[in-house]
Amino acid sequence: MEDRLLITDIARFAVNDGPGFRTNVFMKGCPLKCEWCHNPETISDYPEIYWKKRLCVQCGACMEACPKDAINPPIAPELSSSEGSSYHKINRAKCDRCMRCVDACRYEALQITGKAMGVSEILDEVERDRPFYNNSSGGLTISGGEPTAHPAFTLELLKKARERSIHTCLDTNGYCDFSVLKKIAEYADIVLFDLKHLDPARHLEKTGVNNSLILKNLELLCGTGPEIWIRIPVVPGFNDTIEFHREVSVFLASLDGHMTRIDLLPFHNWCQDKYSWLGIDWSYRETDALDPSFLEIHADVYRQYGLVTTVGGSGFEDTGTAALAGEYSDTSSRKGNIISQMEKV
Repeated sequence: MEDRLLITDIARFAVNDGPGFRTNVFMKGCPLKCEWCHNPETISDYPEIYWKKRLCVQCGACMEACPKDAINPPIAPELSSSEGSSYHKINRAKCDRCMRCVDACRYEALQITGKAMGVSEILDEVERDRPFYNNSSGGLTISGGEPTAHPAFTLELLKKARERSIHTCLDTNGYCDFSVLKKIAEYADIVLFDLKHLDPARHLEKTGVNNSLILKNLELLCGTGPEIWIRIPVVPGFNDTIEFHREVSVFLASLDGHMTRIDLLPFHNWCQDKYSWLGIDWSYRETDALDPSFLEIHADVYRQYGLVTTVGGSGFEDTGTAALAGEYSDTSSRKGNIISQMEKV
């Protein structure tokens, strides 16, 4: 097992990643390369450098410290931070991430993303929020990145959290060997399973991987017993049509197991600064965030198939309002409803 793992953030008071107030631990490293990813700093499995141009005074200290000639010469701060400027401090192709530039920066314009932490160290941080868990039925959510990319560390973190009586959620894209997923899921109270698309070609185009393993793992996981929340990031031009969500509704309603709710997560572009800090030209930078109210129409499609569905995934959601009068709570009811709905098409 890895004694320490790179963590990009421990985010407190999260309310959209499981029940109650959550403390989210973001692991670094993910096998998917989703174009819309809201946490691009978690994709690579090595430390990276943010350059925050608003803090940079263009003093040149980083250039003097760099042994690889990977720092671009200073220009006037007002030019580097002006709208539309293509200037970036770091030549990423030359950079070997020795971090000497970070050490030389006196203004915190250069920052490392990815801190090595051990299991006990992480849980000691998580424990600080225990009073909020007790009052809200909250707990720890392990996210990323992709936790199953670090199976031994994730498993140990979940086991130790259980020993401390901390409620846990595993946020996963499901892209791993099923034996890995099954073993880890046994120690999670809830599995938050990301579902992005049903079509293999579209999934490959936008995430870099085929989805056959993901869909098969979801089917298998539904038969093993853990509580599952399906999370669908709704992305403009990718999976935002009513037709797509009707297909997903039929697929999900046909699955056996303890799948208790569907969360539709509207796309937003609040992460665009992260892409800028990493020197990445984000293809979704000009794409407007989706209004959550727009997705209530999509949510109703799932509800018609007997699936409890929320928009936004709030851990404080009254799931009684997210279903159609709570009529279809078990698998047999859902399957019967599929037939009745298909007869109407």
